Amino acid sequence: MNSQFAQLVSDTDFSFGVERDDGRRYVYQRGSSRMQTSYESASTSKLVSAVIILRLVEQGYLKLDDKPQDRISNWPIAASSPLATMNLANLLSFTSGLTEEPLCVNAGFINFESCVNTIANSNAGNQIIPGSEFYYASTHLQVAGLMAIKARGVASWQDVFSEFKQQTGLFKNASYDLPSLSNPRLAGGMHWTGEEYLDFLSALKKGRLLNPTSMAQFLTDRTATAKLVYSPAAALGEVWHYGFGYWHECQSTSFNCAPATRISSPGAYGAYPFWDRSKSYVGILARQGELGTFTKGAALERAIRPKVEAWLACAG
Repeated sequence: MNSQFAQLVSDTDFSFGVERDDGRRYVYQRGSSRMQTSYESASTSKLVSAVIILRLVEQGYLKLDDKPQDRISNWPIAASSPLATMNLANLLSFTSGLTEEPLCVNAGFINFESCVNTIANSNAGNQIIPGSEFYYASTHLQVAGLMAIKARGVASWQDVFSEFKQQTGLFKNASYDLPSLSNPRLAGGMHWTGEEYLDFLSALKKGRLLNPTSMAQFLTDRTATAKLVYSPAAALGEVWHYGFGYWHECQSTSFNCAPATRISSPGAYGAYPFWDRSKSYVGILARQGELGTFTKGAALERAIRPKVEAWLACAG
């Protein structure tokens, strides 16, 4: 594996780590990149945010059928709007209908709750029926995050994240700080290390973060009947489905795969965290290339995958 990785062409340094069922890990690190290097998350944070919110559902603070207006007192979408039926499950699966992404999502000086109201107002007239369309955007998780803040009775997402850290011991040095600590982008605003993310994936795989009921909800294909309006997976020439904050991968031009066989949450800088449930291992390719290099990170992992799967089969 070391030899093959060394021969691969990459536009930036990277680290790669996988863990198999017996707990053994393989790690490769190129150039200045280490598994302890802090990287901007881009969309890899989507999976983390969704799991944090699902734990609040499991703990009884939220329900998947809760609507924003149930938790957010000044939610501005009128009861007569089709969007009034959106619920937390729609938000976590990006089928809420909130397709217009206002600039405030990327503005550090904006108040988090004010931006959520701006998201609602920007989409109020679009007439999309929640659950009918999948649209990959940052809007959904911002609203879900505010619902979580209100349901938990805390002041900010930082409080929610701090509690998650305390309960799990994960992401000890990670942060939701982009574009700012006060207005974090839950769909793409973390800093983490590859080691921290691999520990998170390991805990998820081992059932330490979600109980069996929550895990069953988590692993469900949430876009099986939705129209896929916007999907970055199109850049690979493939059709993937979506769950709660992650992709159901399918290396095909149509979705002809079993859901939850291989799930992932790749980011726009090429980082690629995954859980291969068919082969029972987790891993991450940690890197921060140029914006829009998602496919390059995926290509690196796919190039080494046969060697990794051979290692998985090795005894002892």
